[in-house]
Amino acid sequence: MGALTPARGGRPQAGKEPQQDRSRATRRKLLEAAISCLAERGWSGSTVSVVAERAGVSRGAAQHHFRTREDLFTAAVEHVAEKRQGALKAVAHNLPPAGSIARTWIIVEELVGLYTGPLFRAALHLWVAASDEEQLRERVTALEARVGREAHRTAVALLDADESAPGVRETVQGLLDMARGLGLANLLTDDSARRERVVEQWSKIIDEALSR
Repeated sequence: MGALTPARGGRPQAGKEPQQDRSRATRRKLLEAAISCLAERGWSGSTVSVVAERAGVSRGAAQHHFRTREDLFTAAVEHVAEKRQGALKAVAHNLPPAGSIARTWIIVEELVGLYTGPLFRAALHLWVAASDEEQLRERVTALEARVGREAHRTAVALLDADESAPGVRETVQGLLDMARGLGLANLLTDDSARRERVVEQWSKIIDEALSR
């Protein structure tokens, strides 16, 4: 019997997957480097070259994945926001029983966490830049609207809130607005002590609003 020959096209196919994996890994490194650069250096100090260097890839490789600086940074904020939302949804599997104040407190604390880390700091720099740059403003406005809607949906699901009840939708949105305010307060100083008290109070407010 003659030797078996590889299926036509089999060899390129075998090498295709590792190449795709490398491409995805490069893209992920660029996105995460972009967030850390934006959080630490602001918009003016975060160029494609700086991000590429931090990610350990060439500028050409960076521009292969992201044609413009605006493409890179809006994609980065969206990527990390999606990761954070995924982590937030995973919290649902390890919560205390429904109806307990401990459950509400954990959910409120996690929602506040959306706005008090490097992602929020990076997003804030992007918002400020968008207020001055027309080409960035439209896409950042659309991105923020998407992220905001997803945060609201996640909060409603975690809290098991009935938004058909009067005032519940506004209370949930007020919680997210409060969390954003705490994120702003945390930019200049460590606001963790005051934040803990605010989270405790808002947990009580949310619990009362949802139990009516």
